[in-house]
Amino acid sequence: MANQSHPVRGYLYIATATLFWGISATLGRAAFTGRLHPGGHTLGFIDPLILAQTRTTFSFAVLFLILVPRRGWKKLRLPGADFVRVMELGVLGVAASNYFYYLAIQKTNVATAIIIQYTAPVWVLLYMVLRGFQKPTLQRLAGVALAISGIAMVIGIFGAGGLRLNAVGVIAALVAAFSFSFYNVAGHGILARYDRWTILLYTTFAAALFWLLVNPPGRIIAAHYSGGQWAFLFVFSLLSVLAPFSFYFSGLQHLEPTRAIIVSCLEPVFSIVIAAVVLGEVLRPLQTVGILMVLAAILVVQMPERNSEKTVFVEPLE
Repeated sequence: MANQSHPVRGYLYIATATLFWGISATLGRAAFTGRLHPGGHTLGFIDPLILAQTRTTFSFAVLFLILVPRRGWKKLRLPGADFVRVMELGVLGVAASNYFYYLAIQKTNVATAIIIQYTAPVWVLLYMVLRGFQKPTLQRLAGVALAISGIAMVIGIFGAGGLRLNAVGVIAALVAAFSFSFYNVAGHGILARYDRWTILLYTTFAAALFWLLVNPPGRIIAAHYSGGQWAFLFVFSLLSVLAPFSFYFSGLQHLEPTRAIIVSCLEPVFSIVIAAVVLGEVLRPLQTVGILMVLAAILVVQMPERNSEKTVFVEPLE
């Protein structure tokens, strides 16, 4: 059970993690649009695929170098069946979610990508209800309705002229949300039995191996990325994975998961505000209302109910 002796510290840890993820979303958007200017020089375009690939590969390498010497390989080993499950989570969960999330950021904007991906708890809940694992209570149905209506407002369906955003980007964001949901549904048992750092090690390994097959070293070398771009990709992996997860897992030592996930709703807020300030991304009033509706939906579906058999809790997957 989480240590409740320092709840304020737990809130600060989770909030710091969400801030890192918010900064990472804006950095990704800036990289895709050629608006990164370290040292006064334009960094150059970086493809979402290479960003997703290097992000998981660098993260795995650093985690491996830290965890194996400290814990020993025997403590990190998984039984064959669990190893296969974690590999599936790494490919269909981590790799797919990361790539489609950043593709959505490239094709649309930070606000659209993050808010649609953040509806994952709603899809997890809908799955649980359809499978009969949870009852379709009024609170849950209201959460689903809020989320769907909010998404429609964010992508402009209710505005004049219909959908205003890039269709590929919207679809990519939805795929990212569904992949995020798969990670939580399929990985529920694994995440309950093993240390989160161990699971993060294996899922980043699976994602890195998958991307190595999809985008082999020869193709990466042929892209001729500069030293500055490689430095950015390495720092990005630290800022978007290792640093925020360190704070998030530390926060879970002081807070129950339900409280942690509510605080983590600051992530889309930070992401949208930072993108607006740094990149000048502007939201229409109807989109702002939609974002608020989605955030409300996330809180609704994850708040415990009286006589509720289980609370929906979605693990972070950025």
